[in-house]
Amino acid sequence: MEEKTKWYKLSIEETLKELKSSPEGLSTEEAKARLNTYGPNELIKKKKKGPIRMFFDQFKDFMIVVLIAAAVLSGIIGDLKDTIAIAVILLLNAVLGFVQEYRAEKAMEALKKLSAPLATVIRQGRVTHVKASELVPGDIVLLEAGTMVPADIRLMEVYQLKIEEAALTGESLAVKKHVSALVDDDLPLGDRKNMAFKGTVVTYGRGKGVVVATGMDTELGRIATMLQESEEPKTPLQKRLAAFGKRLAIAIILICTVIFLFGILRGEPVLLMLLTAVSLTVAAIPEALPAVVTISLAIGARKMVKQNALIRKLPAVESLGSVTYICTDKTGTLTENRMKVVQIYLDGKIIDVENNADVKENRDFLLALALSNDVQMGDGNKAVGEPTELALYEFAAKLGFDKFDLLSEYPRVNEIPFDSDRKAMTTIHKTDSGYISFTKGAADVLIEKSTSMALKGEIDETTRDVLLKMNEKMASEGLRVLAIGMRRFDSIPEDLSPEYIENDLVFLGLVGLMDPPRKEVFDAIEACKKAGIVPVMITGDHPVTARTIALKLGLITEENSSVITGAELERLSEEEFKEKVEHIRVYARVAPEQKLKIVKALQDRGHFVAMTGDGVNDAPALKRADIGVAMGITGTDVAKEAAHMILLDDNFATIVKAVKEGRKIYDNIRKFIKYLLATNSAEVWTLFLAPFLALPLPLLPIHILWINLITDGLPAISLSAEPEEGDIMNRKPRPPRESIFAHRLGIDAIWIGLLMALLVLALQHWELSRGNENWQTMVFSTLCFAQLFNVLSIRTEKESAFSRGLFSNKPLVYSVLFSVLMQFAVIYLPVMNNFFRTSPLSLRDLAVVLGLSSLVFFIVEFVKMLRRKKSK
Repeated sequence: MEEKTKWYKLSIEETLKELKSSPEGLSTEEAKARLNTYGPNELIKKKKKGPIRMFFDQFKDFMIVVLIAAAVLSGIIGDLKDTIAIAVILLLNAVLGFVQEYRAEKAMEALKKLSAPLATVIRQGRVTHVKASELVPGDIVLLEAGTMVPADIRLMEVYQLKIEEAALTGESLAVKKHVSALVDDDLPLGDRKNMAFKGTVVTYGRGKGVVVATGMDTELGRIATMLQESEEPKTPLQKRLAAFGKRLAIAIILICTVIFLFGILRGEPVLLMLLTAVSLTVAAIPEALPAVVTISLAIGARKMVKQNALIRKLPAVESLGSVTYICTDKTGTLTENRMKVVQIYLDGKIIDVENNADVKENRDFLLALALSNDVQMGDGNKAVGEPTELALYEFAAKLGFDKFDLLSEYPRVNEIPFDSDRKAMTTIHKTDSGYISFTKGAADVLIEKSTSMALKGEIDETTRDVLLKMNEKMASEGLRVLAIGMRRFDSIPEDLSPEYIENDLVFLGLVGLMDPPRKEVFDAIEACKKAGIVPVMITGDHPVTARTIALKLGLITEENSSVITGAELERLSEEEFKEKVEHIRVYARVAPEQKLKIVKALQDRGHFVAMTGDGVNDAPALKRADIGVAMGITGTDVAKEAAHMILLDDNFATIVKAVKEGRKIYDNIRKFIKYLLATNSAEVWTLFLAPFLALPLPLLPIHILWINLITDGLPAISLSAEPEEGDIMNRKPRPPRESIFAHRLGIDAIWIGLLMALLVLALQHWELSRGNENWQTMVFSTLCFAQLFNVLSIRTEKESAFSRGLFSNKPLVYSVLFSVLMQFAVIYLPVMNNFFRTSPLSLRDLAVVLGLSSLVFFIVEFVKMLRRKKSK
């Protein structure tokens, strides 16, 4: 295959021959062999940071460099042990930082792989789905509205196919495609109308084609250097914390400068004070905050995948806790999307679906059900397709009208794809005597377009009213009602527009399909209400069907059961709708474009909106929503691309689970920040206040770095594994602009830090007055253990730590035990005594240390108890 073959000039037969392919597609073995030859169908991305660079980047911080320089200087003119000890601790810190960053990177990569797009292909004559990255030249690909074109394709079949190619050509209008070979040389991309290009979007119709180029050989690949991925955008929380970290760093540097100057004035060695000030700066500046937020969000997002919620955009995780409205589609999200034909209206009467004889008499009706759908034969001779169409196909097949047997007698020659504005779909078939079109769609729409009834003659206004009432009766029983119509032609019409083909129809009958509500949705809606979230149903179904389902689910009550239709919504001005929007729970007969109007109105009223969608026309509403939620099973590529989150099971209950998980993740990030600020401020308060209380330097530089390593490291990270608190879904949603430091977080961090510092300084004063030579080891250990006791209490914001149970967060328990053992090693192992300037503590001294440090836990628990009583 030549690299610069002008595929648009070749006929379909020549293209297939050149690619050694056929309409039945490649074999699985041939596809694998070609994948090895051509490589994955991916654009080359910007090279990412490797593990080695990631590790050495941990030493790039300016204050770390200053500390290393000061430690080296100390080793040259003083004791080499200090230099070695500081170097080892910095190395361990770098390893911890590297592990955190690497885990975050891997978690993000895993999420990207999960959200990788799929392509529908024909291989070995069977329709199957493969990862778009596994497409190879010669693959036969099926395209339909909402699909992102996965590779460069020479089209073989088109049915009203239109593709928007703005990504390549800048032309915003969709291009209508055909399959004829073109003769001109060097046609611009926009004029190659028998081609579909990677990265463009199918906006209408459907088609089939053969892959001619993949990856960097595609037209998109040729300009890939201009499309290199930029760095992952930071989430709002990361940005706020990065800005806060900078302000905090300035304050800490100023405080450490004061500590340094005071030490010099008091006659402390200059090098010791420099090492102390720099060590404190390194330990106290929470430079890891944004990185830890990334880890928490990424790992949280990975957990959500297990609950069938795939996060595409990381900010969605932190935003989930702010959702006040969930606007959801009905079919497949609130219901099972497992359609079954349960009622039929034919020849003026309702027919029991079990009464096959009555139904079989109406051949045209059954032909329409069998033929007017896009059901395909998939793997294992199993029919695959959209649930409603599958139900109609299966019903007709059961009565002996199998689509795949009938197509040879009634081949499809053209079609008008389903359109949410028209609410109808039409297929045109050749017959022995001419052509026939079958149209199915919304009953009220087709009744209006029909002029006669099979076996009943012309439709007058009275007949039309009878049909509309029958539609309402079936809809009131919670059925999804479709009307079926047909029209005959002597020859294929020149005008294939919906306005012509879908008019003057012969009305064949009504089909009632049942799609039962999902069992888990009842509890999910109840959970929403308790959590202060308003669930709203948006559907294209009949208002009576919508109302019946909404009543069943508890979305509305008999007393407050108003339903607004798309037509009524259209008549309302923006201001009028804004006034009413908070009181509407059910929208029926709504066009996807109107979802955008609903989102905007709710946002203008100050709400934080999650909106579900699956079609091409849903994309603007999904983009505009605070959390756009696409369907993983029925959703189009366009909807998934626009969404923040994808429901892998298309289930409403999954959104509620994701909200709960999002609230938990945000709570745990708050706990981590509170803990980090409290521990760091304790070290700053201790060294800052000591000179004012006429006390000698309480801690050595190595002590500060060690405390930072064993308390800010594993215990802090383990807080991300903390289970949710009991009231998590009984709270109102968090205001989106609420500070991370709201609800006394900042104040708590300061007073808890000050409490630890005062306990430590009181101990230092007391032990010095007693002449205890081990006072510094006691101060050092008390501060270390106080911080570990603090993490056990900070696990909960309101609940008692005793009610939580010690082992509800095993990673935290293990990391605290590990930190305790490490501190005991520093106190009692001679080799560690040598490096850390510590002395073994007597039983009395150890009891004082543990008793005093545990006070932090009990005081924080006492304050929480007072707050619980006050809130009651």
